[in-house]
Amino acid sequence: MLAFAPLHAAVGVAVTAVTRLADTLHPLTGGAATAAAIVLFTIAVRLLISPLTLAQVRGERRRAVLAPQVRDLRRRHAADPARLQGELFALYRSAGASPVAGCLPALLQAPFFLVMYRLFSTDDGGTGLLDERLAGVPLGWHLSDGLAGAAGPLFGTLLAALVALAWWSSRRARRAAAAGAMAGGSRAAGTGAAGGTGTGASAEEPGAAILGRVLPLLPYLTVVVALVMPLAGVLYLVTTTTWTALEQAVLRREQGRAPS
Repeated sequence: MLAFAPLHAAVGVAVTAVTRLADTLHPLTGGAATAAAIVLFTIAVRLLISPLTLAQVRGERRRAVLAPQVRDLRRRHAADPARLQGELFALYRSAGASPVAGCLPALLQAPFFLVMYRLFSTDDGGTGLLDERLAGVPLGWHLSDGLAGAAGPLFGTLLAALVALAWWSSRRARRAAAAGAMAGGSRAAGTGAAGGTGTGASAEEPGAAILGRVLPLLPYLTVVVALVMPLAGVLYLVTTTTWTALEQAVLRREQGRAPS
């Protein structure tokens, strides 16, 4: 299904890189060389695409700054969509921003994650990567293959790490949603005190409420995916999820602060 030429070529390059990295690490890590190579290769890829992540966060921040003005324009020109689009375009252009500035970098990251998923979830190319072992467990081992020996503690530790990371990310998402709701309520109250109708804020409340309920649940999808991934894929998920959590803590620390 995913074996079209560009993807197959990219996966081949990735396999070569992981294999050579494992050979380099073998004197230090012994039988865990391939597992260590998976972790380091995942970190290297995340470093490579970190400028895209930074651009995504910057775009989100610009849109957040313009959000009150966008809501005001939508309230004032709700009956004139053409006028609304023109005013929004002018607003974003004057601020040097774009309504899709946060989306484009995320889309550009997708091919990287597709390659990584294919690399660590299947071995239909006969690379032998998933035949390597960690603590005696093949990297191609699934939970459905059993939990005898070292497989139980190994999968248990990795899944516990994913649950902890999901809980942490979900907690941050709930805090961000609560902060946004408080800010929206303050703006609505200010509009009412000034004699406005406040319809701009209330019109967005249903969608915001749904997002507020759904977003905190999304991190737990990683745990669900890990239940059907081989050990190599679970190692990748733990590494990339940890990286994402650290990025969230560093790049979005200003967004996570409660408004004074």
